[in-house]
Amino acid sequence: MSLLSTLAERIQEVETLITAACERSGRSKDEIHVVAVTKYVSVDTVRDVVNHHIVHLGENRWQNAKPKWEALQQLPEEEQPVWHYIGSLQTNKVKDVIGKFTYIHSLDRLSLAEAIAERADKLGITVPCFVQVNVSGEESKQGLMPEALPDFLHMLRQYPSIKPIGLMTMAPFEAEAEETRPVFRSLRHLRDRINESGLLAEPLTELSMGMSNDFTVAIEEGATWVRLGTILVGKEEA
Repeated sequence: MSLLSTLAERIQEVETLITAACERSGRSKDEIHVVAVTKYVSVDTVRDVVNHHIVHLGENRWQNAKPKWEALQQLPEEEQPVWHYIGSLQTNKVKDVIGKFTYIHSLDRLSLAEAIAERADKLGITVPCFVQVNVSGEESKQGLMPEALPDFLHMLRQYPSIKPIGLMTMAPFEAEAEETRPVFRSLRHLRDRINESGLLAEPLTELSMGMSNDFTVAIEEGATWVRLGTILVGKEEA
């Protein structure tokens, strides 16, 4: 897809691709939520994204998200987007992020859970979190090893202001999207095994997986949230 196409054209093309992926896998399109990743675009473009009725916005660094978040605070409450923090979150940035970002997609260590819970308790809120799992085993990827997940989820029970809702992973970048399928399938199987174990009082229902180059495969393998940047909102030169 050309990055020179208009935002409206890209939105329509993404919708078409999602619909086709759902048809191939026998899923309902209502199960799929799109997070528009806006880290490579300007405040004006983010406003345009929201004006096109895209509700969920994703950023991976607070310093880049801050001007966009502040600009959109001027919108009426009913027009406010829902913010997703999708990058690795440093504990010293938790105070900036929690309370502004509804969802955290990158919970991967106990020290971060403790910091999130402390901030959430002060604000009197509960934070829905995805636990990030390094399914591929790549050293460059953040996240828990799959075998560490049950113990980590057990330890999260000491933080009632954190609500684990699902798992997140990042697949290796592959020239052929089909090569990512085993990673996405493994995350789904891991979630299902956790749910079958009865470890949690409430089952994990969500899977945050799939980006611009591989999201259709992720949908076919069970993704409920896909994180789309260049294919959806484009990329602007710095």
